[in-house]
Amino acid sequence: MQEFIWLLPSFPLAGFLILVLTSGTLPRITVAVIGAGSIGLSFLVASIIAVQFLGSGDDYYIKEVWTWMSVGGFSPGFSFYLDGLSLVMMLIITGVGFLIHLYATGYMADDPSYSRFFSYMNLFIAAMLMLVLGDNLVLLYLGWEGVGLCSYLLIGFWYTKPENGYAARKAFVVTRVGDTSMAIGLFLLFAQLGTLNIQDMLHVAEVEWNIGSGLAIATTLLLLGGAVGKSAQLPLQTWLPDAMAGPTPISALIHAATMVTAGVYLIARTHVLFELAPSVQLLVAWIGLITLLMAGFTALTQSDIKRILAFSTVSQIGYMFLGLGVGAWSAAIFHLMTHAFFKALLFLASGTVILSMHHEQSIFKMGGLRKALPVSFASFLIGSLALTAFPYTSGYFSKDEILLAALELDGPGIFLWAGGVLGAFFTGIYTFRLFFVVFFGETSGHPPEKEVGGWHMNGPLIVLMVLSIFGGFISIPVDAVFGHGESHEEHHVSALVHGFMVAVPLLGTLVSYLCFHKKVFSIEKLMSYSISRRLHKFWHSGWGMDWLYDRVFVFPFLWLSRINHADLVDRFYGLIVEVSKSANKMVVKSQTGYLRWYAFIMALGLAALLLLGIIL
Repeated sequence: MQEFIWLLPSFPLAGFLILVLTSGTLPRITVAVIGAGSIGLSFLVASIIAVQFLGSGDDYYIKEVWTWMSVGGFSPGFSFYLDGLSLVMMLIITGVGFLIHLYATGYMADDPSYSRFFSYMNLFIAAMLMLVLGDNLVLLYLGWEGVGLCSYLLIGFWYTKPENGYAARKAFVVTRVGDTSMAIGLFLLFAQLGTLNIQDMLHVAEVEWNIGSGLAIATTLLLLGGAVGKSAQLPLQTWLPDAMAGPTPISALIHAATMVTAGVYLIARTHVLFELAPSVQLLVAWIGLITLLMAGFTALTQSDIKRILAFSTVSQIGYMFLGLGVGAWSAAIFHLMTHAFFKALLFLASGTVILSMHHEQSIFKMGGLRKALPVSFASFLIGSLALTAFPYTSGYFSKDEILLAALELDGPGIFLWAGGVLGAFFTGIYTFRLFFVVFFGETSGHPPEKEVGGWHMNGPLIVLMVLSIFGGFISIPVDAVFGHGESHEEHHVSALVHGFMVAVPLLGTLVSYLCFHKKVFSIEKLMSYSISRRLHKFWHSGWGMDWLYDRVFVFPFLWLSRINHADLVDRFYGLIVEVSKSANKMVVKSQTGYLRWYAFIMALGLAALLLLGIIL
């Protein structure tokens, strides 16, 4: 069955083509079957392939479909590479992707562009599968650009609203900065190593490059530029919160199963290069730590339910980068998987809340919804517990592994660990702030009479609830991928340290309970201080990153565009044309038809030539 791995991206790609070519003429039930069914078929094939691959005992499998191009010595093939890492990714993408598609059949039921929505979603899944299954960086980059294009189409899906178009353009442009960095990195890798086949490239790099070599540092920095763009990490994290302009299933797909995990996958796939550049690998950890803290503070100040979850995604991806940076490769991918479960659950549950509240997204205009929305209440409770790493939920195991690996790192490990623990504290506060305000807060207006959704919306929520609780007990088969670069010894820490790590997020939850449910501490009184208001404004703006980029990049570009509105190059050539036209008019005026004037001009020219000859 492994030889049919090419079917994984083929099913959603076929669904995309059918829906595009029919141009919305198919009945909605048919569109739903094609849109969700194609992803379901991919998940079925992926599951069968996974069982066969794990049973075979092989470390990897390669399926060569055809040679893509052959130019000189450059012959990238359209080939798929299956190992433990790509296996985990394909199951997450197809499995969680199918649940999101199934949910979307109900969520988007009344949208007039129903067919267009599923065509974009199918193309998104197909591109992501090519990204994680490609055995060479050219095919990976094709999928990489594919998810970038689809994110633009999906974020701006409701394009009649100007703010949605702005958000789509922002996501496209900001990620393009990272994509450019990555493209330059690919050119450099090919120029130095002579191949873009991932496994061959890594082998040659290990042989030819020394640890800490300039080429290793340069290439990894360029690849890191691409990773921070796609995964919304500092300094290219500003696009992701605005991406909430799209429909909620799109938000769930981007945050849980596809786009933002691409950067994590890229670093994990090329981990050998980062091990050859320890300084860059440590930079990955610091970027992750700073990003997760910044996003945590910002999430505390948000009132939009989806933007709170968006900043939590930025923060959790930061934990994955922290894990990658300290060499906890398996733990980072483990957290990627568990995060896909509980973040998809939270986003889909937020979609149900939004629909039930007639598209209201401000948490302070909700309140007291636990009885009216029982499925959403249970989903948010379980998802919030997993997000805050409550003991024995899925998020507890993966985040615990990352923090313990950081603690055991020599040198800056203690600071990375302390920052990660602090981030867990704020995670407990902002997560349960959302939970308590929405489901236990004062009722605002008229609460919904009933919860929207049927089996196709509630079913995925129930499955994701189970995975969010028990997903931490799933063992991921990545030892063969990272075995040489990661220690698998048991972490030896005192019970006090481990207990502290468990207690900190619980303490954050307690703070949120006292402030936003019991209201023992007055937030209004806290906000009466000038410094509190200033900090709130600063954090709410995303630490002023958009303000900074506007003044450093956007406004100067707009100023230059206004100056060059008529195009200086065109003006130069226009000047030549005007001079030629003026000279022509002068020549035309000299053509009088009178012989005496022609003789006079000839005599005048001859005299000028004689005078010039005398002078020179």
